[in-house]
Amino acid sequence: MLKTVLLFGYGNLSRGDDALGPLLLEYVERNCSLDKIEILSDFQLQIEHALDLENRSLVLFVDASVAGIKAYDFRILEPARDKSYTTHAMSPAAVLEVYQSIKKQAPPPCFLLSIKAEKLELGEGLSLGAENNLAEACSFAKRLLSNLDIDVWLKEINHSD
Repeated sequence: MLKTVLLFGYGNLSRGDDALGPLLLEYVERNCSLDKIEILSDFQLQIEHALDLENRSLVLFVDASVAGIKAYDFRILEPARDKSYTTHAMSPAAVLEVYQSIKKQAPPPCFLLSIKAEKLELGEGLSLGAENNLAEACSFAKRLLSNLDIDVWLKEINHSD
């Protein structure tokens, strides 16, 4: 039976802070109820991942980010054809665009949880700053996933600013 909420973390465990997405998934597996939540992890987003959005009520993408964010950023996603559309690794917005294109319908409500990263070097471990950011993001994700209601998630956007 398909679970209605998809939690999709992506990143490379061998590239320092790039591991933040998969590490948050490990936390969720240990600390949250997964009755309605399916967990999916990969190194990067691919065109085929558009099909994983089918029949979902909510989708949460989780990734590391070197952007100038606080410990984490939480926002809603909209379909967009960006430059990643034709590359090997895609953005979440491009995955939504592919879904919309092939299914001829709007994707389910999708959100992105970006966790601030500092170092993405191959063979590096998690930086101290990223460890602290991960702890904050894990607390946020646990609270978020305890209430699988779109209205609650939309309110969290304002609180995470």
